Amino acid sequence: MEIISYIFLIIGGLFFLLGGLGVLRMPDTFNRIQAGTKATTLGAFSIMIGIGFGVAEAHLDWLPKLLIIIVFIVISNPVGSSAIAKATYNSKNIPDNLVQDDLKDRGEDK
Repeated sequence: MEIISYIFLIIGGLFFLLGGLGVLRMPDTFNRIQAGTKATTLGAFSIMIGIGFGVAEAHLDWLPKLLIIIVFIVISNPVGSSAIAKATYNSKNIPDNLVQDDLKDRGEDK
């Protein structure tokens, strides 16, 4: 169980590392949001699973808490990234290479 825990912790750390690298390397805010959100979600899941395997034998009462944390991450990451994307769009900091603008036709105030 301990080896499985270490494997998931290393995978989670690698996802966080790649997410940070993606945020640094991406050219605009919309791409940075995608790189950061997807990588941190998978990284957090892997780390929580690794912690779950690591403490499963000694602390069974931690497992429901870890599941609740995972549920909050599933809910909060998409909501947060959508809020950042909407704020970026409303600030008129739209990249020049935007291929399709779905919000332009809705007539919303910017």
